[in-house]
Amino acid sequence: MAKPNAFYAQSGGVTAVINASACGVIETARKHRDKIGKLYAGRHGILGALTEDLIDTSKESEAAIRALRHTPAGAFGSARYKLKGLEQNRAEYERLIDVFRAHNIRYFFYNGGGDSQDTAYKVSQIGEQLAYPIQCVGIPKTVDNDLPLTDCCPGFGSVAKYVATSIREAGFDVASMAKTSTKVFVLEVMGRHAGWITAACGLAADKPGAVPHILLFPEIPFEPQKFLERVDQTVKEKGYCVIGVSEGLQDAEGKFLSESGLRDAFGHAQLGGVAPVIANLVRERLGYKYHWAVADYLQRAARHIASRTDVAQAYAMGKAAVEFALKGHNAVMPIVVRKSSKPYVWKVGMVSLADVANQEKMLPRDFITPDGFGITAKCRRYLEPLIAGEDFPPFKNGLPDYVTLRNIAVPKKLKTAFKV
Repeated sequence: MAKPNAFYAQSGGVTAVINASACGVIETARKHRDKIGKLYAGRHGILGALTEDLIDTSKESEAAIRALRHTPAGAFGSARYKLKGLEQNRAEYERLIDVFRAHNIRYFFYNGGGDSQDTAYKVSQIGEQLAYPIQCVGIPKTVDNDLPLTDCCPGFGSVAKYVATSIREAGFDVASMAKTSTKVFVLEVMGRHAGWITAACGLAADKPGAVPHILLFPEIPFEPQKFLERVDQTVKEKGYCVIGVSEGLQDAEGKFLSESGLRDAFGHAQLGGVAPVIANLVRERLGYKYHWAVADYLQRAARHIASRTDVAQAYAMGKAAVEFALKGHNAVMPIVVRKSSKPYVWKVGMVSLADVANQEKMLPRDFITPDGFGITAKCRRYLEPLIAGEDFPPFKNGLPDYVTLRNIAVPKKLKTAFKV
């Protein structure tokens, strides 16, 4: 009887280290060729499974797979595509099982955030209902750091390191020019509901008075007058003001300050840029010259400044996912368990997907200073280990040398196509 195959897919917004998880999955699967036949990847995430557009990772060399560990973004393509509930759209889940059955896929590894873990959990349920033996293991990934139960999420540590570095460097620039030029600088970072990345900006303030001077969190309703008073006070005292703001900043009524009115594929409000909103408010009310920047894709693609801790954890999650599946675990997800902060010690744990799916972990209130504009010592103790260490990619001709896989398609076996 042929050995069962495995399927791996990347989901949602990519990170600087999601490919490190892919590397962990593929290298570990290759070490268990006695139990796993081939490992297929979905082209553009779960869409690859629905459309039977599979990639044969066995066609890639060991060197190419090894290079995934230092290559950013999604090597197989990702997608924002949310499968609805089993009751609302059972046909999509049955299609997944049809594809898995056609290609003798018995292991499903889904690398993503809360929505993705919900999908993996539902696939395990439909497999049971249809009496098809499929073991589903989620692999945590999100720059937002908002998955519950795990101490941190692979992808976050590197974003945290990037934004803290960027706002510190920008602060030096603004301080240099503040006498005759820019008085206020605003950096917008990701974070729809949870302010973990905004909090990471606060790591740059390693001494009293250092930048950033003000942080604006999605967990703290925005009060324009209170904010403007703090900006004015800071400029008068220090000569300039540097601000970090979450894209998900909300007013007292819970409305995003930057909501554009559009929706993404998951049904989330499309945010249109809060930095210029904040900067224009400062100009209109206080008259200070300003500059603003949106970190956007740069913060999640910056593999050149990735956290060594983050890379190691991302790889470990991929490796553990395969090992858990081979031990017979189903509908589970590996997590990072913190044993101590100083020195930082962590280990791999495991939780049920049912406890992770569609849950969000917000920034605790005691991680934010009482005035709502900074981070506490407790928050700093949590964050600092996650940005520790450097894991530079190889450089060639002065630039990072990343890998592009061949991504050779697996021949289709099903007669019916599936449109998404």
